[in-house]
Amino acid sequence: MLRRVLTAVFAGSLLAACSVAGNQAPPGERVVTLVTHDSFAVKPELLDAFKAETGITIKPLASGDAGALTNKLVLTKGSPIGDVAFGVDSTFASRALKEGVFAEYASPEAGKGAQRYRLDPPDRLHAVDVGDVCVNIDVAALKDKGEPKSYADLTDPKYRDLLVVQDPATSSPGLAFLLGTIAEFGESGWQDYWTKLRANGVKVVSGWEEAYTQDFSGSSGKGPRPVVVSYASSPSAEIGDDGNPRTKALLDTCYRQVEYAGVLNGAKNADDARKVVDFLLSEKFQADVPGQMYVYPSREGVALPEAWTKAAPLPDQARTLPAGQVDANREQWVAQWRSLVQG
Repeated sequence: MLRRVLTAVFAGSLLAACSVAGNQAPPGERVVTLVTHDSFAVKPELLDAFKAETGITIKPLASGDAGALTNKLVLTKGSPIGDVAFGVDSTFASRALKEGVFAEYASPEAGKGAQRYRLDPPDRLHAVDVGDVCVNIDVAALKDKGEPKSYADLTDPKYRDLLVVQDPATSSPGLAFLLGTIAEFGESGWQDYWTKLRANGVKVVSGWEEAYTQDFSGSSGKGPRPVVVSYASSPSAEIGDDGNPRTKALLDTCYRQVEYAGVLNGAKNADDARKVVDFLLSEKFQADVPGQMYVYPSREGVALPEAWTKAAPLPDQARTLPAGQVDANREQWVAQWRSLVQG
């Protein structure tokens, strides 16, 4: 993405391993193609256990970030490239639903938590994970200045030239941050807010990896800017030798991203595809989600890694916008943002 997540560098190798396993399925074996974003990751032993239990081989097919994935699914809806899709997020879901990409299916696993993020009554999409996008700060670097707390604080002159964000036209977290500012300031106020951010020296880069690993001072890149747009879960990967997180997510600046899975309309293996959706919502897969993809499971009662409890609690009040409103205005908002910020 969505993407999208802090584990992009690890996901590629895991996805490649899963894809190889899927491509080596012998003739006649039951194979379900799972179309995903590039940051999908799962322990191979979970796929092996699922195959042993059901006889189904899951073959992941990476298809870009959340936006690229959605576009591909729409363009190929007449002849779907897979059986199940995972990774269409809440900023793009309404488009996929409007285009009829997904078939109706009510998973028996959905009632364990995924229904909290339900989008449409026919149950064409099921929430698999939550990945809130928030402003992150380098705690030590801001010790003397004091920490910002809100969107509005970022326009304070004392934080001039300290913030780096992603382009909403090319980055899922960049788009989520833009949507968060629209939710916060409204359609009549967000443009004025971004004008102030520009005057205060905000830096815009193309994607999350560049912003977080090169420009942000609190990450491995040790860049010059101590304020960055990232994820609520990001501080869990920045634990110091003393056991404390070196960074912090500002929980009053979060926008909720939910990633969904669904059976594709016209899937060749629809019955087995439904079993794969059930698997993605199962307790075993959901328990693997934080460690593999650095997002929060949608299922209730799944324990988070110990580091997350201290460093990366799920925000209680993340901002959202209705999916239909986002779909109707996304291109216009991004165009307006470009005019304001990039000239």
